[in-house]
Amino acid sequence: MKTLHLTNAFHERSGGIRTMYLALLEQAEREEQPMVLVVPAERDGIEQIGRFGKIHRVASPRSPAFDRRYRVILPHRFMGHEHGGLRHIVASERPDVVEIADKYSLCYLAGLLCRERRRTGLGPTLIGSSCERLDDNLKAFVTGHPAASALARRFLGSVYIGMFDAHVANSRYTAAELELAMRPPHVRPVHVAPPGVHPVDVVLPSLRAAARQSLGDVFGIPTTALCLVYAGRLSPEKNVSVLADMMARLLVVVPDTHLLLIGDGPEHARLKHLAAASAPGRVHFHPHVVDRTALCELTTAADIFVHPNPREPFGIGPLEAMALGVPVVLPAAGGVLTYATDANAWLAVPSAEGLAAAVVWAVSNPAERRRRTDAARHTAARYAWPLAAERMRQLHRAIHAARVAGLHPEAGVPPSSLN
Repeated sequence: MKTLHLTNAFHERSGGIRTMYLALLEQAEREEQPMVLVVPAERDGIEQIGRFGKIHRVASPRSPAFDRRYRVILPHRFMGHEHGGLRHIVASERPDVVEIADKYSLCYLAGLLCRERRRTGLGPTLIGSSCERLDDNLKAFVTGHPAASALARRFLGSVYIGMFDAHVANSRYTAAELELAMRPPHVRPVHVAPPGVHPVDVVLPSLRAAARQSLGDVFGIPTTALCLVYAGRLSPEKNVSVLADMMARLLVVVPDTHLLLIGDGPEHARLKHLAAASAPGRVHFHPHVVDRTALCELTTAADIFVHPNPREPFGIGPLEAMALGVPVVLPAAGGVLTYATDANAWLAVPSAEGLAAAVVWAVSNPAERRRRTDAARHTAARYAWPLAAERMRQLHRAIHAARVAGLHPEAGVPPSSLN
C-alpha cells in the first residue's frame, strides 16, 4: 500500500509534526512500503528517502500571519494539473491513501479528490489527520470570545469532516472536537493514534552532571540552583507567557531558581520583556535545537521540565522528558493526559500559582520524585516511535481496506491499545 501525506506544519526547525512524519518514513522503510510526503518549502524539489520514501517540496509563501517561520501551500498550487502542483503529484504518485494534516488550506484538496472519486468511482482513501484543535487555535490567535468555538464547530461539522473517509487524531482531547462538531450527513469515524518519542538509553549521572555544568558555562546557572526547562514553540497557543509569573512566585519560595527556555516563536520578544520584569536574570533563552542529541543533553541538565499549556493537543516534549528521567510538571488538562497521571508526573492547575506549587512539591519530595520518574520512563517506553509509527501505519491500512471492501471506514479497524 502506498500512502501520500500532506502538511503545512513542516520546516527545518519545526517540532512534533515534523518528527512524526520522519518517524513514519522510517517505518515505511522498515515495512518496505512506499510513502510520499508533501511539504511547503522555499522552492520546488524532490528528495528520495531511502528506497521507499520520498519528500516533495512545493514552493510556497511564508505564512501571512501567526508564525512566519512556516510556509503555506495555498489552494492555487492544487487547482490545476501543472507540473509540480498537488494534483500533478497525486496523479503521478497514484497513492492508495491520501492523508492530510491541515484544516486551513490543504484540506480543500481532499474535497476536490472526494468529488472526483464520486464522479469516476476511482481515487484514494482520504484520511484527515488532526494534530491540533481548531477552536484552541482560534482562541489563541484570533479571539477568546465564545463565538470562536461556535465558528470552529460549524466549519468542522459542515465542511471539513465530510471531505474525508475517516479521521485520525493524536489524542482523545483532539478527537473530542471532531466528535462534538459532527453532524449528518458528515458523520465519519474518528480514531486515536498517539505519536511517540525516540527511545533513549538511561542517562548516567556523570553525563547529567556534565550537561548541568555546561549550563553554568553558557548561561551562568549555578550547579546548586533549581533549574527548570521548557522546550517548545514560544507561541501564544502554548500559554508560555504564564512562565514569567510562575518564576516570580517560585523565587519567593526557592530564591535560587533558574528557567531555561528552548525554542523560538512569535512570543519570544514579549516573553523576554515579561521575564526581565518578573524574574530578572533568572530566565534564559536558547534558540530552537534541531539536533535531538543536543536537545536531550539540555533537557537532562534540568531538575524539572515545565510545560504550561492546558490545551496541548498531545505534547511530545513532556513525553520525551519523561523518557529521559526528568520530572515533569504539567497542567491537569489537554492532550498530555493521554500519558500523564499523578503516578508519573506532577499535574497542576494551569496557572502561574498552580505550576509554581507543583514545582515546589516535586523538588521537596525526593523519594516521590524518584518513584514518579521511574514510572514515567516505563510510560514513555510504551510510546517509542517504532511502536507508535507501526500502529499509525496499521491504522491507515485498516481504514483503506475497509473502504475498498465497501464497508463503513470504521469496520474492521482495530482500536489502538493506547486510546
